Amino acid sequence: MTYRQLCALFQEAKIEDAEWDALCLMEHFLSVSPSLLRAAPDRNYENAALEDAIRRRLLHEPLQYILGEWEFYRQKYEVSPDCLIPRADTEILVETAIRILPIGARFADLCTGSGCIAVSTLAERPDTTAVALEKFPATLVLAERNAKKNGVDTRFRGVLADVLSPTISFLGDTPFDAILSNPPYIPTAHIEGLSPEVHAEPAAALDGGEDGLIFYRAILKNYTPLLKKDGFFLFEIGFDQADDLISLGKEHYFAHVHVIRDLGGRDRVVYISNKPFDERSTLL
Repeated sequence: MTYRQLCALFQEAKIEDAEWDALCLMEHFLSVSPSLLRAAPDRNYENAALEDAIRRRLLHEPLQYILGEWEFYRQKYEVSPDCLIPRADTEILVETAIRILPIGARFADLCTGSGCIAVSTLAERPDTTAVALEKFPATLVLAERNAKKNGVDTRFRGVLADVLSPTISFLGDTPFDAILSNPPYIPTAHIEGLSPEVHAEPAAALDGGEDGLIFYRAILKNYTPLLKKDGFFLFEIGFDQADDLISLGKEHYFAHVHVIRDLGGRDRVVYISNKPFDERSTLL
């Protein structure tokens, strides 16, 4: 199989970013640099592991699951069908948390999945500690492995819990400086129309209920008592959910709701607090 042939094969199968996927797979399984693959696109390679990976990708299994790992922010994460694949969109939330968490902060990460939000925040802010909640045992074990691989396990505490449960007494009475979350937020009716690759990810990490807001409502209702007076919620949201989150923030009597956009200009993260949002780093 040559690089040129693999690109054509993926394009024919209507795989998005066919050339990128071909580069990633051949680099990973052949240990050949992308520059060499591009310089010699007709060089033939034979590798059983690569052939199996190509078969899986042609069935629209996500590239990240085939590779078994993926880079997010400045860290590398083990990924599997037990977790949502870390996406660049979520880096906006992490960047904001790193910048505005107070010195020595203790924060919670709800619906932690791979652990990428908590782990990357901890890795960049060695003064902080985190409690990460996850409903599914295998997913929580994966998050704990990622915390260890990225050297933050002594400051990362995983908790097996359903974020939608109103019972949160197991978290104790010590309030958090911040509560972060990238919860499931896709309306149930929209899931059917998603790509085959997204359908390979855990449905529980995608489905936000009829209007996509079930997790936001539950978190604001149940976890507000665990937030310090000047603490904040930081949520990733869908591109069209900012107005809904502004309304929810007001319903729960928060004085400040601030929407943060991604590099494409789309609403991506919402800050909810009784303290005004300040773009400046707390570490300056």
